[in-house]
Amino acid sequence: MNAPKGGSKAGGERIQKVLADAGIASRRAIEAMVAEGRIKVNGDPATAGQRVVAGDRITVDGRSVRHSMDKEATQVLLYKKRVGELVTRDDPEGRKTVFKKLPKLDSGRWIAVGRLDLNTSGLLLLTNDGELARRLTHPSFELEREYAVRVLGSITSETLNKLRKGVELDDGPAHFDKIEAGGRPEASFDDDDDGADARSAANTWWKVTLKEGRNREVRRLFESQDLKVSRLIRVRYGPIVLGRGVKSGGYRELDKDELNALRAAGYLKIALVGLEVGL
Repeated sequence: MNAPKGGSKAGGERIQKVLADAGIASRRAIEAMVAEGRIKVNGDPATAGQRVVAGDRITVDGRSVRHSMDKEATQVLLYKKRVGELVTRDDPEGRKTVFKKLPKLDSGRWIAVGRLDLNTSGLLLLTNDGELARRLTHPSFELEREYAVRVLGSITSETLNKLRKGVELDDGPAHFDKIEAGGRPEASFDDDDDGADARSAANTWWKVTLKEGRNREVRRLFESQDLKVSRLIRVRYGPIVLGRGVKSGGYRELDKDELNALRAAGYLKIALVGLEVGL
């Protein structure tokens, strides 16, 4: 039996949500692709807000897409990023990107949960579930990100108070939810260790936590106090800890318990307060 033309059955989900969940692009980008005629449902051009159901054939630029009713089980990878790797799919300068090292998916694509800049290493989560990725990065959920930071320069009590209470950055106020001395990773944990601690007593390690992921936010907070970050490692994202067992530039798939904990972190707030945050 042929699928209904244009996915016209009652129910279903809007095409922009379905394709965003599949990791094709953001909802806004998908709306633009629909307007450009690049998306078809059962051979016919898709329309804005169109609903699709199980059995509808969706193509993007002529390529078939497995949508949410038929999609693969959610997968999440824990990747240990190296300094010098980019969190981007393609780089015009030909530099190393984390996506070139990931396993291939039968459909959809890997989506990075947040980003790490070129000189930051450590825990990076990637998933094939676009909805989960959005919830884990949306500011409303306030998921903690924890970093081990090596700082060049001394930090006074006054500076610590400023970093906890908040300072004004060029994109608005920011602060650390927690900042405490220590947090230096073990040698086996930090594969990118350059040995600078042994050469300079001016370097000190700190453990910091914040609940948002603005561009270079950790570095900029320290720079606002005339302090230079010489090493930055993300060691935790929400309930997921980097831990040992994965070499720099390598990855592992989250086990069932870790995946359930991550899902709970992404959906718990809605369950508790009983409201939708517009994702």
